[in-house]
Parts: sequence; structure tokens; C-alpha cells
Amino acid sequence: MAKRVVVIASGPTEQRAIPLLLSSEESIQIQVLIPPNNRALSVENALRIIRSTQYATPEECPRKYVVLVDVDGKDPNEVIKPFVDGLPGQLDPELRELVHFAYAQWHLESWFFADAGGLREYLGGRSLGSVDTSAPDNIENPKNHLKNLLRETVLYTARISEEIAQRLNGDTIASRSPSFRSFREEVRNGTSA
Repeated sequence: MAKRVVVIASGPTEQRAIPLLLSSEESIQIQVLIPPNNRALSVENALRIIRSTQYATPEECPRKYVVLVDVDGKDPNEVIKPFVDGLPGQLDPELRELVHFAYAQWHLESWFFADAGGLREYLGGRSLGSVDTSAPDNIENPKNHLKNLLRETVLYTARISEEIAQRLNGDTIASRSPSFRSFREEVRNGTSA
């Protein structure tokens, strides 16, 4: 039986793309939950999401939660600190050890650039521009760069993030993106929270 892991993320692009980026994790069932009504990811919203999953049957309850935070190029430790300091203390002791934390250095879209071949294939062979795809975590505003690349053909939406993620390889992304590699490791094994 697959281990159920709930990833708590900020929005619909993550909700649609992350399960595909982690599709090679055969022993793990990934569910991505986001705050309702386009609310920002916060300690309070993450807490509500975790508590809402506890009403499932024991077999359906998650075995792990990974809170994924976009740090927008800031120091990850500073951005994640309110979650690490505030969330576990509000949970029952048996849930605390199930909560792990990870980050995307900019946005999920930087991970797309890590698999340059897959992204280029989605774009019909077009160039990815002047970004360094060997260091995707250093691409400033990758979402805007991706939107500019797509502008000629399509508007970037959550559905498009899903279509792009279908063409990408998680192992390739992990080999180039330390933040994705760390996130995937938290999903797989994690450390004590």
C-alpha cells in the first residue's frame, strides 16, 4: 500500500504540477492541498488543511505532510521560520512529527527550467532565452520568464503548468535544482520536524 503524503502548497499551479513532477515516486500517493479561495499560504491556513485531513478514516489519513513555501529569492530559513516555529506547537503531539517543511527558491516554475529539454519540447523547440537552466534556483522571477515565453501561444494557467509538468522528468529536475531535490527528499523520507 502506498504511503499517503499531503503537500500543502500555495496555489493551483502547484496543485496540478507537483503530482506529475513526483510521479516516479511509486510507493507514495501524493495529494496537494492549497488554501481555499486563493488565500495566501500561512501558518493558520496550513493548520486548517492539516486538521481537515484528520477526519478521514485511519487508513486514509496522511502519513506525512510537507509544507512547501515559495521563498521568492529570500533566505529560506527566514521565510520558513514562522511555519517551523508556529505550526507544530499548534498540533497534537502525534501530528507534530508528521509535518515537514520545504521550499521553492523562487516559484515552482524555476523547477520547470531545470528540465530544459522537456520545457523546450513543450514550447515546440523554441529557445528558453537567456536563463541559466543549469542553475534554475537562481532564475529570478521564473514565472514571469515562462509567461513571456508562452505569450505568443497561450496564457499561463494552472492547466498549462500541468501540461508542462507532464513533459518533465523529476530526476532531471532534482539533478539541477537543490530546492526541488530537498523537497523531494522531504516527501520521500523527511527528517524530524
